[in-house]
Amino acid sequence: MHDIEPFYNWRHIYTSEQDERSPFYGRVYSEFEFTQTVYNYYIHPQWDDFGSRTMYLKTLMVDYDEHYAIIELIGEWNDAIENDIMELKREVADPFIYEGITKFILIAENVLNFHSSDKEYYEEWFDEVTDENGWVVILNMPEQTQHDFKRAKLHRFFELKELDNWRTYKPFHLFRKIDEEMTNRLD
Repeated sequence: MHDIEPFYNWRHIYTSEQDERSPFYGRVYSEFEFTQTVYNYYIHPQWDDFGSRTMYLKTLMVDYDEHYAIIELIGEWNDAIENDIMELKREVADPFIYEGITKFILIAENVLNFHSSDKEYYEEWFDEVTDENGWVVILNMPEQTQHDFKRAKLHRFFELKELDNWRTYKPFHLFRKIDEEMTNRLD
């Protein structure tokens, strides 16, 4: 896991550590010091800690004018023990919602498994963004992880989508593609 880096081809457009409105503003990263782990496996030092011991993230893009954020996740999504959705909602989503972000793309291809618990934070996040015509999309969640996510009926709140070539898009084009699909689905 230590060699899985967050997607970096958009860093010339956006970096969360330089965004004064980001919860990760001012962070400093090491390229050589591996200190964070998911269980006993070290992860690349570019991933951001947001309070979970099993899941980390990287904010790849935030556009305050278009009201969207693209966030990449890695690790285990564990609501049963770690209450990861609460941490993600309170420490990351809420500050962005406060800044006007209503559309979230969560890239979950490196989320190895999912353990569910309560639905309250999913429902709260869903209600807050849909009041503003927003949505939350989880992109490329592995099939076995999706199975557990769907079994908990959480796909009613967060839309699951597949797009294998998302890295070939510029952030705005990826957002537009998903936004059009979500708008058409909701109409």
